Amino acid sequence: MERHVLYARSPGSRALLERADELIASARFRPYKSEGRTLAGVIESDDFAPAFLKRTEAPSWGRGIIERIRGSRAKRSLRGARILAAKGIPHPAPLAALDVIEWGAVRTSYLASEFLADADTLSRFALGPGEIKGRDVRRRKRISDAVAREIRRLHDSGIYTLDLQETNVMVKDYGGGYQVYFVDLEDFRRARTVSWRRRMLNLVHLDRSIGRFLCRAARLDFLYAYLGARPGRAEARKRVAEILRLKEKVARRARRRAPEIVSDGSGARANAQIARGASRAESPGR
Repeated sequence: MERHVLYARSPGSRALLERADELIASARFRPYKSEGRTLAGVIESDDFAPAFLKRTEAPSWGRGIIERIRGSRAKRSLRGARILAAKGIPHPAPLAALDVIEWGAVRTSYLASEFLADADTLSRFALGPGEIKGRDVRRRKRISDAVAREIRRLHDSGIYTLDLQETNVMVKDYGGGYQVYFVDLEDFRRARTVSWRRRMLNLVHLDRSIGRFLCRAARLDFLYAYLGARPGRAEARKRVAEILRLKEKVARRARRRAPEIVSDGSGARANAQIARGASRAESPGR
């Protein structure tokens, strides 16, 4: 097997990846995610500051060949980081990236990046320990507005992502407000202009993952914060109708990918509630 170092910010970060498997097997590794062929967590060592490490294994030699052609997870993450950095969009800075190549195929991909010690994923940050902070409606709205504005800034900068969900958005307290970070950098893309459809696809994917802690009024407030102002009733109904059509299309695709999941109709009821809320132009935070 060949080990290809794609990037190393320092000799220490390079050494970290070269010892990645050893460190993962030790007590110095705290796993955050372990599913399928992806393992991610925080590595601590006396030799360097805590770092977030993600290891991804290709499921087959054929898939590894495809990864070699299109770019491995680590290589695409480096590209995403450059895209975000060029526009000043907050994200965890890459420290080092490495691919393991066997018979011309990427078999394992490693990425070490800055550990955002004071930040948490959107839902955990909004709800807090024991979901106590989630009871503060004003705080939830301020967080929602901050995230909506940052996504709008992302799109206005000519950047979008193929996987915008709440676990890929991290937030921390900052200067009396909130700092929003985008993570899982491999799916970020650049465009001359981000179309309305791509913008709404991002919002729909995010909406599908935040339903458990945002009511229909809060979802509308998020949309209005993204748009920059509350539109008139006719415009609001038009925008929400477009989003609901796109949301149903995304849901149908998800059902086709996971036919064993049977819908109980709650999603359709929630969509109808959102549409009714838009037509009434509900007040913020209600």
